[in-house]
Amino acid sequence: MKLVSWNVAGYRACLKKGFRTFFEEVNADIFALQEVKATEDEIDYRPIGYSCYRNQANRKGYSGTIVYTKKEPISVRYGMGIPMHDEEGRMITLEYEDFFFVNTYVPNVKRTLERLDYRMIWEDDFRTYVQKLNQQKPVIICGDFNVAHQEIDIRNAKANIGNAGFTEEERDKFGKLLESGFIDSFRYQHPHEEGWYTWWSYMKDVRKRNIGWRIDYFLVSKDYQDHIQKTTIYREVLGSDHCPIGLDIKKVNDGDSFYSFFFF
Repeated sequence: MKLVSWNVAGYRACLKKGFRTFFEEVNADIFALQEVKATEDEIDYRPIGYSCYRNQANRKGYSGTIVYTKKEPISVRYGMGIPMHDEEGRMITLEYEDFFFVNTYVPNVKRTLERLDYRMIWEDDFRTYVQKLNQQKPVIICGDFNVAHQEIDIRNAKANIGNAGFTEEERDKFGKLLESGFIDSFRYQHPHEEGWYTWWSYMKDVRKRNIGWRIDYFLVSKDYQDHIQKTTIYREVLGSDHCPIGLDIKKVNDGDSFYSFFFF
């Protein structure tokens, strides 16, 4: 089973920069987008063979998430059921027979850290939300978490301590999320590999020189980490200031249908 997540930093712009080609080539079973910034009528791409679920912000041209899936879920939830968090279109939860799939776009604290206090509330409420899901069945969480967790996840760590996306508070909350029953799938497979980033500033030559941050993740319920088959960072794929990331989950055997993978 192949899953892909991508902060497209504006879906309409990304569509003009090769999104269709990558989408069709990667042929993911579930493909999650963040920072869509577009309403349904503004998007002229309808991939064949996929159901589409959208959560757009109340504010036009801001935030927004989408999930494309080859198999229709049992149920779909938009947001986490808390009004103060659910106006910006930052979450979609799809329930399948064996797992929950959560696509999230975590709020940015902004350069001045003016949203840091709000972010701390979001983090606590989000952790509670996914913990409740995890009590029912396994959970796969993907998206832009707007934090580099460890120094290995950022090119110039010392110079960025305390900056947005690398504050002690944000890193601590991400650590607590992992401690609550989840693993960072990429670090599970690549615990010591440096130089793997998912976001680069638009400043000249920054991406070419690979001066980046790893702030996009696939998290998986800890009890099911052994079923992680492959993690991918598609750093060669352009179209956004983020690159796509991927997660392959084992199936029971090669003869099973896509959604008959093994979690138990």
